[in-house]
Amino acid sequence: MSAPAPTAPATTSPVWHPFRQHLTEPVTRAIARTEGARLIDAEGRSIFDAISSWWVITHGHRPPAIMAAIRDATLRLDQVIFAEFTHQPAEDLARGLIDLAPPGLAHVFYSDSGSTSVEVALKMALGWFHNRGAPRSRIVVMDHGYHGDTIGTMSAGARGVFNAAYSPLLFDVDTIPFPEPGREQATLDALEGFCRTGRAAALLIEPLVLGAGGMKMYPPHLLAEFRRITERHGTLMIADEVMTGWGRTGTLFACDQAGITPDIMCVSKGITGGTLPLAATLCTGPVFEAHLSTDRARTFFHSSSYTANPIACAAALANLRIWQEEPVVARIAALARRQEAWVTRFRQNPRFRNVRRTGTIAALDLDVAEAGYLSEVGPRLRAFFRDRDLLIRPLGNVIYLMPPYCSTAEDIDRAWEAIAEAAEVILPRIPQARTAGAHARAAG
Repeated sequence: MSAPAPTAPATTSPVWHPFRQHLTEPVTRAIARTEGARLIDAEGRSIFDAISSWWVITHGHRPPAIMAAIRDATLRLDQVIFAEFTHQPAEDLARGLIDLAPPGLAHVFYSDSGSTSVEVALKMALGWFHNRGAPRSRIVVMDHGYHGDTIGTMSAGARGVFNAAYSPLLFDVDTIPFPEPGREQATLDALEGFCRTGRAAALLIEPLVLGAGGMKMYPPHLLAEFRRITERHGTLMIADEVMTGWGRTGTLFACDQAGITPDIMCVSKGITGGTLPLAATLCTGPVFEAHLSTDRARTFFHSSSYTANPIACAAALANLRIWQEEPVVARIAALARRQEAWVTRFRQNPRFRNVRRTGTIAALDLDVAEAGYLSEVGPRLRAFFRDRDLLIRPLGNVIYLMPPYCSTAEDIDRAWEAIAEAAEVILPRIPQARTAGAHARAAG
């Protein structure tokens, strides 16, 4: 006789929250308002948003210029069917994005989330080869990658706990290993091998930092080499800048650090400063032109009901003006310096390994026997930070900070001090083998 199914704890809310196991997770706190780098709950407690509310908030919550643009846009427009019409916010935003993007990206296709922007990119790549009469069907991705939770993006992401239940729906991809230090050539050789077959339509990659896969980081020169390999074999390159864009890696886009222009680039999250959902997939002229024809069967068949929402586009335009008119680059540099100071100190802490930083993103792995997303230390760490009014959501044993650019030095210091305290509580004694390894890594 099978055991009775567990029942969810009593609750007054019918809401099903994302990435939350309602049987074991505590009741969520209600947020009453947001301001700067903080969330204020219904009881008036101020919480430092150390992960930018899932990586979307850039300048801070409710930046006045963007909120004013949203209010102004609502006086004139709401949703407009974009298959039939256009509107000025979308036109102006497209030109602004092209001006800021790596040179050579010339067209903008709007959608409404990071996942859908990548789905659009995959369809553009397959359409490019199909419409030229030389179809290719293989997509090359990097191990540990994450590109979203729709079927196409799950197929292109790492297989595991996130998508095991949906495996019958997923298509196969070709996977290159993550370029671990000292093993970079294996990654380059694998990419060369897949591209050499002539079947690879596109390389889909998170440039410089793999987000949900564990904040894994690699240097710009490898990204440049990936681009050289794909160009040599006529494979398109798709840069998933959904998380890495808008200054997170220290430059406006991560591709800027490698001096490359991908054939297709996906942006979302910070495109509106994090205020409203919007996404864009940028492509080069040849990708767009491959879909131009008097044959209507070669139309690019994709849309979302809320494509190019005028109010979201107005928010994104205000975001572009902030980048042009305010010292955002200086704020990012100051934040990166503060993060680096703490990263340097934590490299000597034997409770952690692989302490790393790219731009404003800092990450480190708590050195526990059970690693990975389902590590039992994950919920314990979240509870620890929650009790200290810090929004930090470790990826299992991987702790990371990705704060808004308005965060103060005191905000950053408090977060790092809490990370050190959490490690001491969870790992009061450190096994000698791991301690010796940590000292060796620090010395290296």
